Amino acid sequence: MTSPRTENSDGRSPKSTTITARSALRAAATQLTELIGREPHSVSSLQPSGGGWTAHVEVTEIERIPDTASVMATYRVDLDEAGELLGYEQTHRYSKGQTDRR
Repeated sequence: MTSPRTENSDGRSPKSTTITARSALRAAATQLTELIGREPHSVSSLQPSGGGWTAHVEVTEIERIPDTASVMATYRVDLDEAGELLGYEQTHRYSKGQTDRR
């Protein structure tokens, strides 16, 4: 006899693995790099979110000389509980030399 199949509200089978914060940080940076083709500068925040994780990743969008004139962008990256990318969005652009980005 087989056990009944359970699904999440979105129709997906639940994952049994919940990744650590360290693994989520790496997964967010790696998967964003694969999608946008730019290396992350840093991960400025990481928070648990609905069983998964939300990270804010800082990326150099346009490199300029001097370096402080480079254009940076913040991306929000949403991961599921296994560390797989659910979505991403550019949320902010700013000059690297800015001390107050908002």
